[in-house]
Amino acid sequence: MQTILTDFYILQSYEQTENGGFVANISLNKDHDIFKGHFPGNPVTPGVCMMQIVKELSEEFTGLKLFLKSASNVKFMAIINPFETPDLKLQLDITQTENEVKVKNITSFGETIALKMSVNYQKLTI
Repeated sequence: MQTILTDFYILQSYEQTENGGFVANISLNKDHDIFKGHFPGNPVTPGVCMMQIVKELSEEFTGLKLFLKSASNVKFMAIINPFETPDLKLQLDITQTENEVKVKNITSFGETIALKMSVNYQKLTI
């Protein structure tokens, strides 16, 4: 899997759901340089990094190269501290049309929902 978030997270496991979506379990790298600046002494996973993880996992599971076209209903509902809650579960409900991939995501740790969003990606031809 190609990633721009080098060593930021590890895909521990995933499974395909009955509706064609995926559930992925990842672990954040608490020692990544991003957390040294965001924020020193109080590390918080940047929302843009969470959005990038969803894109990268969507590319992995569809086998497609994707470009973010739009995002809606993006709700950051809990702080993700990589020292306290490094293990995350991402539910990705993926639907495809001829030119687009639509993903509804819920990211959680334990019983806490940290992120909900709907995104539309354009399929790229390489």
